[in-house]
Amino acid sequence: MSTLQDPGASSPQLLRRANRQALLQYALRTGTFSAADAMTTTGLTRATVLGVCADLHGAGWLAEVEPDGDGTRRGRPARRYELRADAGLLIGVDAGEHTLAARAVDLRGRELASEVETVEIGVDDPGAADARREQVRGLLERLRARSGAGSAHPLLTVVGVPAPVGPDGLSPHGEAGYWPVMNPDLGGALNGEVLTDNDANLAVTAEHALRGGEHLATLLMGERFGAGLIIDGRLLHGALGGAGEMRFLDDVLVDSRGADGVAALARRWTTTALEAGARSPALEAIPADRLTAVDVFDAARAGDAVAQRVLERIGERIARIAGILASLLGVETVVVAGAIAGAIGPVLVHAREALPQVSSAPYPQLVASELGGDVVVRGAVETALRQLRENPLEVLGSHG
Repeated sequence: MSTLQDPGASSPQLLRRANRQALLQYALRTGTFSAADAMTTTGLTRATVLGVCADLHGAGWLAEVEPDGDGTRRGRPARRYELRADAGLLIGVDAGEHTLAARAVDLRGRELASEVETVEIGVDDPGAADARREQVRGLLERLRARSGAGSAHPLLTVVGVPAPVGPDGLSPHGEAGYWPVMNPDLGGALNGEVLTDNDANLAVTAEHALRGGEHLATLLMGERFGAGLIIDGRLLHGALGGAGEMRFLDDVLVDSRGADGVAALARRWTTTALEAGARSPALEAIPADRLTAVDVFDAARAGDAVAQRVLERIGERIARIAGILASLLGVETVVVAGAIAGAIGPVLVHAREALPQVSSAPYPQLVASELGGDVVVRGAVETALRQLRENPLEVLGSHG
């Protein structure tokens, strides 16, 4: 068979696909519309618009609605259509080490249901990857049941994991096996299309949707620091999804645990201070294995000198990281995000004061996220919605 005939042979199918794509993109951007409305925006002919609308109506993606008007106009009223927002589900998941959170939205982004549960199995426990996969699957089954979506298909599930993610959706074998456990091939375990990405990448996507900016970093706090990076308006992934990994901090900061996040730093530096003889009645009363960053922040707010010094050290650590990101990548804004972001204000005061001492101008703006613990799941939903708006036929897939 001559390959020269293939483009001509497939052109009607390609044209039909392009027309469907254009009409769906328009329907996703607007409310109720007529053929004339769609013609003006898409540039398609009336016959093409009517044909594609009938096609999409038959496929279940468009609904025909009652025509506008008071009945005084002569002639047959124009048919009007709108997107069937309830025809499919988009799901965002934050698959953290200790907590799973998920949210289901319709095709307009309206929330239908959410679920949160604790991860009981440890990273080093036998069968941890399989158990984690099953727990995520069970969580999403409950989420779908609660969504009230009936027979609506889960079209796209976006999952954030605390690990770098390569183009194949898998994580490299690093961090002593931690990464593969955090990302146990969820794409092969869940229904519908699945997109897995690093949690900090989804966090910066959420922040970018909220505040904009061409050169933005989100520093996701927790047990470890991770950075999501938008440079020149584009999300950076890097080889094997490694952009934003902070392992280099071990060397730069001359600290074998330089990438420890706020939660780990607060525990470590508080425990070290107390073991060295510092006095803190409030913190000494808490067993070391139960001490949390919230405890340290509360003590600092009450005037505890040990806790306040720990907060100052965390602020200096954040300043050094922000200075590195600004110098290396030209980042203009660093958003500090995570569940504790609402209480991070005093730390950022110290970080801003420390910036001129630990780095060179121009200094990035340091701000706290307003999205709290929802930042990753919000970014996952935003990613799913962007995929739908940019390429609806790819998201609809076999269901379209």
